[in-house]
Amino acid sequence: MKGASSKSFTVRQIAEAVEARLQGDGDVEVKGVASIRSATPDDLVFVEDEKNLSQTLQSGAGAVIAGEFAATSSSASATAVSSSGKPLLICRHPKLTFARAARFLQEVNRAGRNSGVHATAVVHATAHLAEGVSVEEHATIGEGAEIGENTRTGAGCAIGRGVKVGSECEIYPRVTIYPGTSLGDRVIVHAGAVLGSDGFGYVRDPKSGRYEKFPQVGRLVIEDDVEIGANTTIDRGALDETRIGRGTKVDNLVHVGHNCRIGENVVIAAQTGLSGSIVIENGVVLGGQVGIGEHARIEEGVMLGGQGGVLPNKVLRGKGVAFWGTPAQPVREYLKQLAALARLGQGKKEKKR
Repeated sequence: MKGASSKSFTVRQIAEAVEARLQGDGDVEVKGVASIRSATPDDLVFVEDEKNLSQTLQSGAGAVIAGEFAATSSSASATAVSSSGKPLLICRHPKLTFARAARFLQEVNRAGRNSGVHATAVVHATAHLAEGVSVEEHATIGEGAEIGENTRTGAGCAIGRGVKVGSECEIYPRVTIYPGTSLGDRVIVHAGAVLGSDGFGYVRDPKSGRYEKFPQVGRLVIEDDVEIGANTTIDRGALDETRIGRGTKVDNLVHVGHNCRIGENVVIAAQTGLSGSIVIENGVVLGGQVGIGEHARIEEGVMLGGQGGVLPNKVLRGKGVAFWGTPAQPVREYLKQLAALARLGQGKKEKKR
């Protein structure tokens, strides 16, 4: 997260922004974040445990985010801290603080970039662009669309008629947002995502066997602080709405069908597929390649492991309970069944002998 135009900040400024305790020279300046291996004096790194503190202090980084152990460490580590001369930002959760520091550096630098509409972009006369909006090459903004302050629309994006996009959003290149879609503030949408397309809804004529399209005239609502991965597709509601709750993070290549209601702070890993009319409650974690049938409900705090499958109309409940397998069941039960099958298979082999 560096570049020639990146602005430098003192370690003291960063410590104040992330509410960390500063130890050492607060006037040291950094521009970005990096791994321990690739760090330069312009970078900030982090260390989560005392055993790696000495190695981190020997890196090329300009400053280090560390846990309380760095302030109350053994004599050997205390010597390493003293001899390195690197300023430390002391906190309870180094990795979380590091993420917040990275976001602070990114957002401040983003705020300083150039705004405006590129000469090749097409913005409808009735569209409203707030202060600080950036519209890049060959992007199109449709009739009556509203784009909030300091939002960036990347190259080749297509923002449909009447779409509403909040403030401080980051819409990466070639994102398509259909009419009837609204995004809250600080939403990130990665390249190639398609938001608000028609759901997969058809009615079969029993006489002719033909499938006729059911109306797909609902809305898609994406709340604040949501992040949507590259090439993910989220359908609008059929007659009502599809909704993605505040703070939810959706990985690349995920499909969300029409009428789904996803709660707050949900995490959905890559290649997951959600059929229509599914409810995912707050705090749920879905692993990669999960598949969920229509009208299923995943209740608050459930964790569903990779390639887990939920049959239509089923309910998974139990905050903090991990499920796995197809059909999904609590991990302990699933592993017991696998063990029983293994014993059964072994018994058949022994009989054949």
